[in-house]
Amino acid sequence: MNKPSWTLSRRAERMNPSVLREILKVTERPGIISFAGGLPSPRTFPVSAFAEACADVLGRDASAALQYAASEGHVPLREWVAQQLPWNVDPSQVLITTGSQQGLDLVAKVLIDSGSRVLVETPTYLGALQAFSPMEPVFNGVAGDAEGVDPDDLRRQAPGARFVYLLPNFQNPTGRTMSEARRAAVAQAALDTGLPIVEDNPYGDLWFDAPPPAPLTARNPEGSIYLGSFSKVLAPGLRLGFLVAPKAIYPKLLQAKQAADLHTPGFNQRLVSRVLEGGFLERHVPTIRALYQAQCRHMLAALERDMAGMDVRWNAPVGGMFLWLRLPEGMDATALLPHAVERGVAFVPGAPFYTDLPDARTLRLSFVTASTEQIDRGIAALAQTVREHLPSPVAA
Repeated sequence: MNKPSWTLSRRAERMNPSVLREILKVTERPGIISFAGGLPSPRTFPVSAFAEACADVLGRDASAALQYAASEGHVPLREWVAQQLPWNVDPSQVLITTGSQQGLDLVAKVLIDSGSRVLVETPTYLGALQAFSPMEPVFNGVAGDAEGVDPDDLRRQAPGARFVYLLPNFQNPTGRTMSEARRAAVAQAALDTGLPIVEDNPYGDLWFDAPPPAPLTARNPEGSIYLGSFSKVLAPGLRLGFLVAPKAIYPKLLQAKQAADLHTPGFNQRLVSRVLEGGFLERHVPTIRALYQAQCRHMLAALERDMAGMDVRWNAPVGGMFLWLRLPEGMDATALLPHAVERGVAFVPGAPFYTDLPDARTLRLSFVTASTEQIDRGIAALAQTVREHLPSPVAA
């Protein structure tokens, strides 16, 4: 009897395990303080609101909630999304997705051919690279700084590119936010070159002191696809996100959605739609912002205290869930990670977030799930690990 001969597709050959998920397995060891995962704090989950909404949905609309549903999504939820966005959006342009990660997958299937050039930030979100890679694109990193991508480099690389993928608000992994002036310049560069924008905004509601500038999509709705998520403001376990697309491209994204999973779970959509009634997010999200801002400030203070005397640099985010740290010259964050884990703390090395020429000295820290006491202990452990592995001075 012959053994089955499984031949993988070229697309499957390009699939790789998530570096982040592999690191998270390490952090599950008892006693590890993890700054690695991009997980919302469970303290922000509105459990009582969901319990009430669950009973209400099953009591009033169980047959529809538990049945197959339209691929586009639950109409009241699509209408809610359209009403919340700061530009003119017809609900018919809103597609409810199974998490915003599915939105990235649909974009990849519809817009990328083998060999297509896709422009991304330097560095960029690892999950987007994973979603796009099976379609066999050629990634080109666009230069940038603390304000976001360089509009001049974007203009230079735009000809022939399928789209540029951007996270203007509290970017994952760096936590940086694109300034108003930079958004205007980037949007104009895209308009002038005819370059489509895929704008990913899962963290935009998590600002600390002031909301971020208007989305790029608001400046060029016909030239942009906009992705959003309910994971960071309600609960990631519901796997609920959305995309907003120009009418010219929406039908193909819908067809890709139908082929992928028919529709996002109707019960989850009705549950969230029910929770959102009566302005719930206006009351709930400020509590998340206050918690995350306090956590961020505590981590920044711990870094100032414990990293003193070493050439370690980090930014101070104005929202979101992450900050970006750069180790001294000659160090490698990936090589440092196992030593940090031995001391009981974990982080995400920065190298996997780059498409080329990775900065091995960088790493990402998440400040939202650890307690202040854990932040103190974890940063102290990380600082001690860095101190123990500082390169020896070169003799004159």
